[in-house]
Amino acid sequence: MEATTITHVTTNNPNYNTTIHGPVVEEVEDLIRVYKDGHVERTQFVPCVDPSLPLELGVACSDVQIDELTNVWARLYVPTVNNSSSVSKLPLLVYFHGGGFCAGSASWSCYHQFLGRLSAKSRCLVMHVNYRLAPENPLPAAYEDGVNAILWLKKTRNDNLWSELCDFGSIFLAGDSAGGNIANHVASRLADVDALIKPLIIEGTILIQPFFGGEARTKSEMRVENNTASSVLTLTSSDTWWRLALPRDANREHPYCKPVKITTRTLVCVAEMDVLMDRAMEMCDSDEKMIKCVVYKGVGHAFQILDESSLATTMTLQMLCDIDAFIHHSENLN
Repeated sequence: MEATTITHVTTNNPNYNTTIHGPVVEEVEDLIRVYKDGHVERTQFVPCVDPSLPLELGVACSDVQIDELTNVWARLYVPTVNNSSSVSKLPLLVYFHGGGFCAGSASWSCYHQFLGRLSAKSRCLVMHVNYRLAPENPLPAAYEDGVNAILWLKKTRNDNLWSELCDFGSIFLAGDSAGGNIANHVASRLADVDALIKPLIIEGTILIQPFFGGEARTKSEMRVENNTASSVLTLTSSDTWWRLALPRDANREHPYCKPVKITTRTLVCVAEMDVLMDRAMEMCDSDEKMIKCVVYKGVGHAFQILDESSLATTMTLQMLCDIDAFIHHSENLN
């Protein structure tokens, strides 16, 4: 992967540094600006929060360092129990956030709330990986960070108190949007080095509105209602994310834009009003017998973390139930 000279800051001032760094060459409004000299600015679209959670949720949370050199870290969610000696080992869900590979954080409040609820509902540990972002670190940096997070788990599995609760033979890779893409590609890379991660076992993947692309447009990408300013992800912003995340001179036919065939059980969560709907459905319509698809009606991209409407609240609760059923091999999927 080529080294870059890009620098980055977070700012709430959209006009900051325009004369110092030259004109803006790429932008996703309210999220990121990239200037001609490679300077990157990210706005505080979602507030970052510390790892505290309400006591009544029944989940303990803390941050752990994975790689000091790359500054990759993770937020760990552990269901609290009254007597750990009498409780069966709990599955571990390794989660990757969305944001077009270029934005987002494991400390964003929306993810913190969602994953705290998921850990409580599904009776599982959750490790939310704060991977390196593009364009400073273009793909495959995020995939490499995902693999290294699993290798870190193997290396430290006997060094932490939470490890006593964890079933390292039941690990799920999960993520939403770009994080769903990362989970898919990391699962494929780990399958190629299966002996390297033993005794850890990747049991399944959970892809929430996974971010895949291509040069040819799909029907859901062209739908007018999916490309309004109120949509979290539009076709225009999708194209920008890909230009920023992919290796230099690559287009949307690059293998990083495509789902990779994997042999583990897979749950694909699709939003009906998402520009990515058709690409997710194509994955579900393959001859993969291991893929389970659930469509959430009337909601759009990232509804489970950013939409506070009553419909989105209902669909989010259903998604939590579906993920719980998938992790615990229940047939009660939506």
